[in-house]
Parts: sequence; C-alpha cells; structure tokens
Amino acid sequence: MTLLVPLVLHALAYGSILALAAQGEVLAERAGVINLGVEGLMALGAVIAVLATDASLSPWLGCLAALAVGAGGALVLGLATINGSANQTLCGVALTFLGLGLSAVIGHGVAGLPVVVHFASWPVPGLSRLPFIGQLFDQSPFVYLAFGLLPFLCHMVLFRTRFGLSLRAVGENPGAADAVGIPVRRFRLGAVVTGGALAGLAGADMILSVMPVWSEGMIAGRGWIAVALVIFCGYRPVAAAASSLFFGLVMSLSFFGQAQGWPIPPAVLNMTPYLGTILFMIIPALLFPRVRRLMAAPAALGTPYFREER
Repeated sequence: MTLLVPLVLHALAYGSILALAAQGEVLAERAGVINLGVEGLMALGAVIAVLATDASLSPWLGCLAALAVGAGGALVLGLATINGSANQTLCGVALTFLGLGLSAVIGHGVAGLPVVVHFASWPVPGLSRLPFIGQLFDQSPFVYLAFGLLPFLCHMVLFRTRFGLSLRAVGENPGAADAVGIPVRRFRLGAVVTGGALAGLAGADMILSVMPVWSEGMIAGRGWIAVALVIFCGYRPVAAAASSLFFGLVMSLSFFGQAQGWPIPPAVLNMTPYLGTILFMIIPALLFPRVRRLMAAPAALGTPYFREER
C-alpha cells in the first residue's frame, strides 16, 4: 500500500497528458482525418504555456495560449489536407517536426528554468480526507478534466447526439453525408481544430502540472503514444481515457523502478512505455479476432473528399 498510492498518483498525472491528446485525436479521426502532428502540437503547447504563464503570472492564461496555438497549428494542417487535399500523413509528420523545432527555438531562453507559477491540486471536499485513498481525490484540474468531464462529454456528443452522428458519418462515408446536407469539410475542419487544441492543452498539462520545467524534447514521444492509443481503444473516448491511465501506470513503473533501484538497466525501464505501445497494438489483434473488429478504423479515414468525386 505504501508504494501503490504514489504509483497510482503518478499514473493519473502522466496518464492525463495522454488522455487529453488521445481524446482530441479520437474526434479528428472519427471525422476521417489523421493528425500525426500531435507530438509537435504538444511541444508547442507546452512552451507557449510556459511563456504565457511567466508573462501573465496566470496558469489559466497559459492554458488558453496553449489551446490557441494547438488549434492554430491544427487549422493549418486542416486547410492543407481537407481543403487542399494534401497527403495527411506527410503533413502530419511535417507538423510534428515543425512543432518540435519551433518549440526548441522559442523555448531556448526558458530551458531548464522552473515555471513561475503552476496549478495547485484541487481537493474534493470530503473524499480527499479519506484514509489511504484520499490523495486520489486531491489532483490537478487536468486530471479531473482528462478522466472525468472530457471522456463523458466526448462520448455523449459522439454517440448520443445528432451532431455526433453527423461527425461519424463524415468519417465513414463522406459522400453519403454530403448527399443529406452535412457540410463535410466544415465538420472535418472543426474536429481537427478541436483535436489540435486538446493536444496543445496536453502540452500545457505537462508543463503546468506534471513537470514544471521546460526542456527540449520533454514530450518524448507521448504524442505518438496518444495516436497509437486511439487505434488501440477503437476510436472511443472513454476507452481512450482508460487506456491512457494504463499507459500512465506503465510510465510510472519505469520511474519507480529507477528510484527503487530495481536490478534492471535504466535504458530498459525508459523504453517500457514504447515497448508496451507496440505489444498492446499487436498482441490483442493477433490473439482475439473480435478485437480487430473493434479496432477497425472509420472507413474514410485518411481519404480526402471532394463533392465532384461523389
């Protein structure tokens, strides 16, 4: 029990970063657009959050700035791929490299310096005083958002509203959606921009809550893991949150293993999240045919749409 509670606390913190980015990617891919620029948008969101927070002394303004830069980067991607029919994979990879490089340049002056102010934890009245598990209800606002409000909201919008039905139709059969009057490009662009904003917010979560010191390369592949989680969870927001918590636990184990002096080389412990991503993408699909069906992508994912091609 002594080790279990800190381990779960770390899993919630690290998992919230993945959950925010993954749920944003769920929205984009449900609409038929692959955003492989999540890693770069997270890096940009993190460094802009640092600069905005240091300038304003308000982490809330830092979050708004991260949301804006994430949405702006995704808007550029959306205009290129949705309106301009550019290759989604190439544009996404280019956005990742652009975001990583630009964040390194912008953040050069604050590298290694702690953020002036960051988010404090929000204790839940009553629950935070419980013995043993009370600390689980004394988390940053990002944790409550990533594992509570956002998955529920995304699920309700996607599967319980007419808007969500239209969004999923755009990702499955844009020609049919267009035929009944659904503005395909507008839906796709809105989903991509929303997903990009959440990727920027995930970067802000990392710098304003989990690791309040900016350093180049601090995102360390978490954006790619978030993209993989979307496939693993079958493009479902609640499952994305649960999968993110699991991978947050895997990441925490690597840190705890080094801190506890486990007889495992640090390099092996550091690679466990990425190894786990590969294994959990391959093994369930190989062993369980039903899992392959659940992990099936939207039919029009990655395919540009033009009305004259209907």
